[in-house]
Amino acid sequence: LWRLGYSARLLKTTNFRTAAANTSFPAVWTLLAQYSGRIPGLFVVVRKNRFSTMPDTVEDKADLELYSPHPGVRGMTQLDREAFKRTVVVPVLKVKKEIVNALLKSLKHVVLQHPGLKRVVEDPGDENSRFLILDPHKIPEFSLGESEQEVLKQLDVHPEVSKYNLELTYENFKSEEILRAVLPEGQEVTSGFSRVGHIAHLNLRDHQLPYRHLIGQVIIDKNPGITCVVNKTSIIDSTYRNFQMEVLAGESSLVTKVKENNIAYELDFSKVYWNPRLSTEHSRIVELLKPGDVLFDVFAGIGPFAIPAAKKKCHVFANDLNPESYNWLLHNCKLNKVDDKIKAFNMDGRDFLLGPVREELSKELPLQKEEQKTSFHIVMNLPALAIEFLDAFRHLLVREPCGTAGLPTVHCYGFSKHKNPAKDIQERAEASLGTSLDGRCSTYLVRNVAPNKEMLCISFQIPVDVLYKRPCPDEAKPASKRLCTSNEFSEEKFLS
Repeated sequence: LWRLGYSARLLKTTNFRTAAANTSFPAVWTLLAQYSGRIPGLFVVVRKNRFSTMPDTVEDKADLELYSPHPGVRGMTQLDREAFKRTVVVPVLKVKKEIVNALLKSLKHVVLQHPGLKRVVEDPGDENSRFLILDPHKIPEFSLGESEQEVLKQLDVHPEVSKYNLELTYENFKSEEILRAVLPEGQEVTSGFSRVGHIAHLNLRDHQLPYRHLIGQVIIDKNPGITCVVNKTSIIDSTYRNFQMEVLAGESSLVTKVKENNIAYELDFSKVYWNPRLSTEHSRIVELLKPGDVLFDVFAGIGPFAIPAAKKKCHVFANDLNPESYNWLLHNCKLNKVDDKIKAFNMDGRDFLLGPVREELSKELPLQKEEQKTSFHIVMNLPALAIEFLDAFRHLLVREPCGTAGLPTVHCYGFSKHKNPAKDIQERAEASLGTSLDGRCSTYLVRNVAPNKEMLCISFQIPVDVLYKRPCPDEAKPASKRLCTSNEFSEEKFLS
């Protein structure tokens, strides 16, 4: 009786406790009525319910746990949807169907409002009437307050509150409610995931692994369009930026379609890298570009920087070491009809910088004039390693500098666990470049990857003294040996 939510004073009454112990559940209401006049604040209406039968196992309490499945599902590892059924008692008002909408508005503060649960049900005994389900947390004693009774009086509705057996099933519960009921009490529940087309991608913790197949099926059931759930089983491989995964539920095909910033891509999620959380960052970089600009994408993946840049009429050079990423890049270029605007490469990032990037800059930078509007951008989105590639820009070009016009802007990504991640990223970039970037770089926080781990982007124009190495003036030496070993070119000397 304590779980029914009634006064503790009633439970302390010895005669009542003895009588209740020897009384069947349906008769308890009669017993309560006998004691209701002796205990202040307790009012019980005893009558036969016209439209439902109260089973002995139903919990009838004011603080009813409406949003919890049957407690017997705790510890379940193989999904049994039938086991989630539960019957609870809720307060209802019987009203004419013509005024249901008006009542829903007037009594919205006490009407049951929970996703998956109906607020209005049919009256099996009267087709012209409906039962309006009230929130048992707001109507704990199955009686309305004065303000609610005044509303009913104005609409000529009888204020009698009845009890209704509401059957809850698996379909009525949200995924978080289901998983909270299944996993051991007090343990973290995973209901969030990354969506990649028809695939839901999870990163389950160790304590959730015994329930992984159930979790996968629940996510499919509760998220329309999701037909496959996978769990990452290893860290991202630094070479090809993919990871091992286990299919937890649904179809096994991991070839999918995604749409980002109004551009469609196709990919095999098990073989290439794709992160839907980078959509905003892809858009931010592309917005910096103007038609006619040149973009070098060193770690291009399947093309989320390269393809929108090409659609913006930029000249794009895109590279990825992973053969699968390279093939899907070519596929997506054709899919988006920009295959004639992107030169694609399947090379190591350093070889790409020292080869096609150097060749293109050697050809184009001498043609740049101060008033010319073409800009060169180099994107290096490999956060685990990209900063280590910045030393490739040291003396990338061997020639007399052509001025500061057109100096390439680098957008390099990195992870940091430092208490000052922006300072950390800058110092590491400076160490790789061999020069200070104070006053000539900016850092941008992309996202929080994990507790105390940030992903950042540092952007800067490559300094003149880093990019260029002057040829020696000694014309007698063979051309291959005309490299200065001292008196390196200084940006300050050039500007002076």
